[in-house]
Order: sequence, then C-alpha cells, then structure tokens
Amino acid sequence: MTDIRPAATVLVLRDGEQGLEVHLLRRTRGMPFAGGMTAYPGGGVDRRDGDTDVAWAGPAPAEWAQALGCDERTARELVCAAVRETFEEAGVLLAGSPDGADVVPDVSGDDWEAQRQALLTRELSLAELLATRGLAVRADLLRPFAHWITPPQETRRYDTRFFAAALPVGQEARDVSGEADEASWLTPEAALAQMRAGTRPMLPPTIHTLRQLSAFRDVAAALAGSPPEPLHPIMPELRTTPEGRFAELPDGTRIGLVVPLPS
Repeated sequence: MTDIRPAATVLVLRDGEQGLEVHLLRRTRGMPFAGGMTAYPGGGVDRRDGDTDVAWAGPAPAEWAQALGCDERTARELVCAAVRETFEEAGVLLAGSPDGADVVPDVSGDDWEAQRQALLTRELSLAELLATRGLAVRADLLRPFAHWITPPQETRRYDTRFFAAALPVGQEARDVSGEADEASWLTPEAALAQMRAGTRPMLPPTIHTLRQLSAFRDVAAALAGSPPEPLHPIMPELRTTPEGRFAELPDGTRIGLVVPLPS
C-alpha cells in the first residue's frame, strides 16, 4: 500500500494590470512527481515543521486544526510547511515580528539566500531560521483554499492542503527553485487558456483551483472568499473513455489528463 504524504501548497497572489494574478512554476521534466507540469509552490511536510518552538503570530494551531479538519500537530506542520515551501520555491517569506505588527519586507540578499539553500538541504529548519532573525510565522497571512488527495492508482500520493496568500509588500517572487525551470505571474484565465492550447500542462488540482480563482477580481476578494467552497477532501477517480483519460471529481466534474506531455 502506498503511503500518503501530507503536503502544503500556496497560491501566492498579487494584483496586476489585468486583475488578479497567481505565481506559477513549471516543474522540471526530471522530477519524479508532476515533471513538466505547471503548479504552485509547495511540497511535503518536514516533521520539524511541527516543532513547538516555531515563533507564531496569527490564528493558533488549534484554530487551524478546526479549519483544516485535522489535529493540532498536523495543522502546525501544514501551516509551517506552507511558509517554508513558499520561501524555498519562490523566495517569498510569510513571516514577521512576533507581535504580528509587520511582515519582513525583503528576503533577497546573499545572507537570506544562504539560509534558503540550507532549508532546501534540510541543514536548517524553519524554526531555526526564524529564531536567527527574531521572526515568527505569520499564520494570519494564509487562508485555507482547498484539500486534495492523490488517487490510489498513483505511485506517489499526497494529502495536500492548498492555501492562498498575498505577496507581501516589498517582496518579489523569484525563480529560485531547482525543481522548476520557469516561473510566471499569470491571471487564472490566461493560465487556463494556455492549458487548453496544450502549451501549459497541469494536474487536475491546479486546473480546478485556477477555475475557482477566476471568480475573484482581486487579491482582497480572493482572500475574503477563501475557501471558495466548504473545505472537504477531494480525491478524484481516474477514468478512461474513448474520448481520453479524465479525473472525475466527487461532484461529477471531469478534468482531462495530459498524457504524454507535449514537446
């Protein structure tokens, strides 16, 4: 039986000239999971993400546990994983002063980059990074957005909570992850149009959450409207028909699967 790994992913949002934009990464072809696919920053939980000495500002882990439908330890891990992975893969850090009064404005210097690399290699935990800077996780900057579970047929399975967060003022999302070969800011509509044209393949959770995002005109509306529907786990069923392969959601929605990837 395949183990299901807990994971967190973050829809980093900003207001652009054409409206709401989301930060998207194209995963390198050699990745063992979702290689070549466009996705959001995110990844599996590191057990140290649940360390109780992580400085914390915003809704307590107990409140997050209720919102995410899990125990308090898991909620702490998921929120911290969301913060850590966003910094590792996009160079955006959702952290600030322990009193929650501000957000760190710039994390692009050489010293920050050295610590980001140490996070990637697991030489440094999120708790240790924050402690060296006198910072706390800003849990209040995150909103629960969706909950997806990889179907049983897949060899790598994840139980993933999706979060939404605004790009902090003064910070820039960057293409810094070795797991991606492209980073883009796109409106949900533009990203979906590229997907339909066959130039930007995506997994069903990305397609579905982009469709949900397209209902919001700006960042404020997206955060206020998160989650866009009751937060319940979605585990699609994979089906093969004469028209192709589909992921069928519990409500009957069908999302086409891209196999193989376009050149």
